[in-house]
Order: sequence, then structure tokens, then C-alpha cells
Amino acid sequence: MPVESKSFLTSGTTVPEVEVRIRTMGLTAAWRRRLVWAQVVLAFLFVECAVWAARLSVRSRWAVAASGLVVILAILDHPSAKWLGVGIPDSHGAAVTLLVGFGIAAALLAGTVMAGGQIPANPQFPNWHMAWKYVLWAVLQQFMLQSFFFVRLEELFGAGKAVWIGGTLFALAHLPNVILTSCTLFSGLLFCELFRRYRNIYPLGVVHAALGLTLSSTVPETLLQHMRVGIGYLQ
Repeated sequence: MPVESKSFLTSGTTVPEVEVRIRTMGLTAAWRRRLVWAQVVLAFLFVECAVWAARLSVRSRWAVAASGLVVILAILDHPSAKWLGVGIPDSHGAAVTLLVGFGIAAALLAGTVMAGGQIPANPQFPNWHMAWKYVLWAVLQQFMLQSFFFVRLEELFGAGKAVWIGGTLFALAHLPNVILTSCTLFSGLLFCELFRRYRNIYPLGVVHAALGLTLSSTVPETLLQHMRVGIGYLQ
């Protein structure tokens, strides 16, 4: 793997778009770092409130608030579509991302069959009629993970470290579901590395949905707990 991705540095140096943004906002580099740190911490606290609030109705409101906060902060930064990964996907990058993701999904299905497991493992779950909604939710999660958290972590620590920190944050958001936390640590690192290389969230959203549906088809409900996280898992 080359030291640098095709168009984005892996070192901790300031990337060109960030330099332009600092000049435009009239901020010093030190104040820009403080602002980025504050955004990352605040957004993750909102996510955790959406996961751990006592009542479902309150969790839903926090989820909407977290999504809105991330979108607003992302827009206020005046980034380019390429920087956020929301432009038209590069055909090569999209093909590689989909090939890797669906290859892992196929391996999970094949491994389950070879081990004598049942597919689907849960007769009532996943709900294939609602799968398209899960795809939309997966794309939104990738926007939050990549277009918000990763780009800021990349600015603070460099692209290489941002992969590890972003993947870890993604996994922490799925506690205390041990199965889901373990799987999302691996998938979060994979998602962030693919984003670092190819900079687009749409194929990542499709792969995210495919892996989630595959997991729910191969892991028994007694272990997966309907993919619940946070207080919902404990209750």
C-alpha cells in the first residue's frame, strides 16, 4: 500500500482544503483544532444519548438531534462534495468496495452453511421487505462516520490514525452488544480504510447494509438480540 492515498495525505500534516477553510474562517490553526475537537466530542455525546437515554421516545429524539447536528456542522464547514465523499462514485473505487463487501458477506454465508448453521438464523429477522430502509439508514451512518467523524479525525491526527480512531468510535457506539461491537470494530476499520482510499460513502452504505443483513441472517437472535445496542440491549 502506498504511503499516501490517491489524493489525500496519510500523514498528520494539514491538508489543503483545511488550510483554505482556516483562512476563510479567519481562524488560527490552534483555534481550528479546538473547534474540530469540540465538534467531535459534542457529536459523539449526542450519539451516546441516542443510544443510552432511558425511554425509546427520548432516544428517537436524540437520534434525530444527532443526525441534524452532524449535517449542520458538516455544511457550516463549507466542504467540497469530494472532501465529504458525497460526489459521484469513482467506478474503480466503487467496484473494489462492493467486491470486498459482498465477498465478506458471501464468506459469512458459506461459513455458516459449512458449520451446519441455519439460514436465515432468525425466521422473523431480518425483514427483507424493509431492507431498502436499512440501506438508507446505512448510508446515513456512513455519512456520520466518514463525512463527519473521519474527516475531522483526519484533520486532527492524519488519515492513518483516523482509520483506527474512527473504527474504534464506530464500535464503541454499539456497546454493550458484544457480538455487534466485535463485528463493527472490524467493519468500522474496513469502512474507514475504504473511505480513505476511495472517498465515497454510497458504495460503503450498500456494503454496510449487506453485511448487516448477512449478520442478522447468520447469527441466532439469542446472541444478536435483534441488533440492539445501548440501553435497548440491556432491556
